Amino acid sequence: MLKKGYLALVTTALLCLGTITPINAQQNPELHVVVNMVQLNVAVTDKNGNYVTGLRPEDFEVLEDGIRERIATFAEGYEPARSLMGTAVAEGEKTPTPPGTQNSFASNPSTANGEALESMVAGANVFVLFDTSNYMYHGFVYAQDAISDFVRSLGKADRIAFYSYSRDLSRSARLTADRGTVLRAVRSTVAGDDAALYNTLLLTLKDATQFTGRKVVVVFSNGPDNSSVVPPEDVAEFAQSAGVSIYMISTRDAKLEPVSTAVFERMTAATGGKAYFAKNWRDEKQAFASIRDDLAHLYSLAYYPKANPNMKWRSISVRLVGERLKKYNVRTRNGYRPQPNRYSEAGSTAEMQPIQQNETPQANSR
Repeated sequence: MLKKGYLALVTTALLCLGTITPINAQQNPELHVVVNMVQLNVAVTDKNGNYVTGLRPEDFEVLEDGIRERIATFAEGYEPARSLMGTAVAEGEKTPTPPGTQNSFASNPSTANGEALESMVAGANVFVLFDTSNYMYHGFVYAQDAISDFVRSLGKADRIAFYSYSRDLSRSARLTADRGTVLRAVRSTVAGDDAALYNTLLLTLKDATQFTGRKVVVVFSNGPDNSSVVPPEDVAEFAQSAGVSIYMISTRDAKLEPVSTAVFERMTAATGGKAYFAKNWRDEKQAFASIRDDLAHLYSLAYYPKANPNMKWRSISVRLVGERLKKYNVRTRNGYRPQPNRYSEAGSTAEMQPIQQNETPQANSR
């Protein structure tokens, strides 16, 4: 029987969301907590679904557990992120570096004034996860065509990884700017074996957390999962806490399965992504084109959370400020869970056992 809460153990081993600040170092030199620089991918659309562009940092209000936060970095689309730290934003106050926080802005003078941010966060890290299980025999080549077109159409600043899955995960092309490498990996895939979507999606998310900047996972799946031991709810929570948006494209066959449909829609909405159900190969290409447009129009906001005793689930809400903007719709992830970690006195991480590259996550049982 699955122990639903077990992923908290996996999450602790896999995820460090930000930088480290010691607390009570004299009393307990081994205890540190993660000081998160929380990054949000935010889509703003009108009632017709058209993207709203040209918004400024002061047009956004970010709340964490109802506490108003100060935006630390801001970017629109493929613009390089710029630091707002030390500049006047929200409420006319300065945005200081949190005391004791050893973050990339504070430790790198050029980054602190925004000059080095482009190399950190320009573009997106896009992980494509392709269903090559035996559910995908029908329309397999059409799906490869749609993915290939998507890869070619992404912005020059984007880096792409291509993974495929059936029972196990295959990292066919690691994150790279070389489109040719990714396209060759797409064409080399073949269909077969059972489907373990949620196992392999968890491993893909784990890989994505190793990189800074915007991170998204784009899943093409026919829907059913007959091999995973990881509950989809736990995978969704991991993605939320890691700040990775999930987009899912599936076929009409998956739409006919109510469980998969509901899971896909909940998971994507919770992480700030979207779910698409394609009736034919033309719809598949259109879904990928829609994701490409979404990535090109996202606002990237980041902030350092203010003091908050809540070390469990923290809710995130992003609003637009001003009467003229209240008519627009905002889409982003709805929260995250802070991750405490223990470190040795020398500052190195305590030994942990992460999931290895070729492992399948295993559930605890009773």
